[in-house]
Amino acid sequence: MKLATRMSSLLAGIAMVAAASAAKAEEITVAYFLEWPMPFQYAKAKGLYDEALGMKVNWKSFDAGTAMSAAMASGDVHISVSQGVPPFVVATSAGQDLQVADIAVVYNDNDNCVVKAELEIDKDSAKELEGKKVGVPIGTAAHYGFLKQMEYFEVDVSTMEIVDMAPPDGAAAFAQGSLDMVCGWGGSLRRMMEHGNVLLTGAEKDEIGISVYDVTSVPASFAAENGDILAKFLKVTADMNAKWLTDKEEMLPVIAKDAGMSEEDAAATLDGFQFPTVEAQLSDKWLGKATPEFLKGVGDFFKEQGNIPSSRDSYDAAVNTSALESAAQM
Repeated sequence: MKLATRMSSLLAGIAMVAAASAAKAEEITVAYFLEWPMPFQYAKAKGLYDEALGMKVNWKSFDAGTAMSAAMASGDVHISVSQGVPPFVVATSAGQDLQVADIAVVYNDNDNCVVKAELEIDKDSAKELEGKKVGVPIGTAAHYGFLKQMEYFEVDVSTMEIVDMAPPDGAAAFAQGSLDMVCGWGGSLRRMMEHGNVLLTGAEKDEIGISVYDVTSVPASFAAENGDILAKFLKVTADMNAKWLTDKEEMLPVIAKDAGMSEEDAAATLDGFQFPTVEAQLSDKWLGKATPEFLKGVGDFFKEQGNIPSSRDSYDAAVNTSALESAAQM
């Protein structure tokens, strides 16, 4: 399936699902990723969110941020932890009223594309990727990174056979030799790396303007009606991020088990993560200025590539710091 066709299908699906009506929550459901270890999972496993919020917090795992958007549109999910910026932008560009509540994690080295080792293609010979078959989770941060890297290397993606694959499926297909290139994150990316090489490191991607970070996203109606609940949720998350800096030995076994990973693999993944403080998130470097501008850049890029029909004039309204500001005062 061509990229534009697949993205159109995603947009149509989002548009067809009516947003859940705003209501005061009695219990909530939170979306997250397996094999994506983060400090919040210590609180998840220990029941600290239920305790702080005074209600039952249900958790549901997903393979991609696009599925998180659909679940929030249907009302099945109230908060998505670590949703990639590109799927967030795809959804909001299609008219879904989602908002960024905080910066969940920064991870330039934990999201990338891998080329089959036998091809012996590196950054100096990237043009040889034209005509090759690649597995990409469409509409995700990995998809955005793939397109930006191909643009940087002047590779004509229209010559490539692009298959929409969630990272675990892409990693399996890559190991079997049925793909020339594959893109993904977390545990899947580590498995991909066993059979190939990246074109650019995280630092090299950062140098050419490919930023990779996830957000905590919510439906705007939920934020409006449940600001106190959201603030408490973000406070627990921030506390876990701070705790990780001093109590890694205590937290790692719990986080690894919850993420479905070995402690060694979880530690390796976490080593490539950064968790900005609440103070930093509220500054112009992030939510105060740079994040709305980055959302606009991603939206315009997808529009220019023909992947979405239009981007928003501004994404300022798609960032809501009120809950995080309240959390900072708790």
